Amino acid sequence: MNSDTVTAIAATAIALGSLWTSYAQTRATRVHNRQSVRPLLQLRHTKKYDDHKAGLRVVNAGLGPAIVTNTVVRLDGVEIGQWNIQTIDRITAPLPVWPKTYTLRPGAVVLAGQSTFLFYLEHFSEDEHDWFWDLVARRLVVEVTYESLYGGENFKAVPPTS
Repeated sequence: MNSDTVTAIAATAIALGSLWTSYAQTRATRVHNRQSVRPLLQLRHTKKYDDHKAGLRVVNAGLGPAIVTNTVVRLDGVEIGQWNIQTIDRITAPLPVWPKTYTLRPGAVVLAGQSTFLFYLEHFSEDEHDWFWDLVARRLVVEVTYESLYGGENFKAVPPTS
C-alpha cells in the first residue's frame, strides 16, 4: 500500500465517524426537543374544602400543551360515548342537581400548567351530595387520549381507581 491509499482510507474512516457522530447528535437533539414539550395529563378526583367544589379535574403537569385526540366515557363499566355535550346530558339528566361541566373535544388543547374541572359541583356538601362523589369517584371513568405538538404519541390519561 502506498501513502495515497493509506491517506484515502484514513480520510474515509474520519468522514464515516463524523457522519455517525452527526447522526447520533441529531437523534439525541430530536429526543430532547420532544421531551421538552411533552405534556402529562392527569385526571384527579378532587374535593376542595375551601371553595366547596368537588368533581373530576384534568391537570396538565407536563412541559408542553396536550392536544386531545379522543375521549372515552364509561358509566358503571359501560362505554357511553365521548366527553361531549350529548354524553354529559345523558349522565346529568337523572341527577337531582346538575353539575357544571367542561367538554374535551378532539383538537382541544390543555395548556401546560392548566387545571380545569371537567365535571363538578360548585357548592359541594358531603352530607347532601354523597351521590355525586360516588358518581365521580367510583362510577364514572373518563379516558383522555392526547399527544404533544409533535403528534403521534397516543398518550392516555385515566382517573385513579378509588
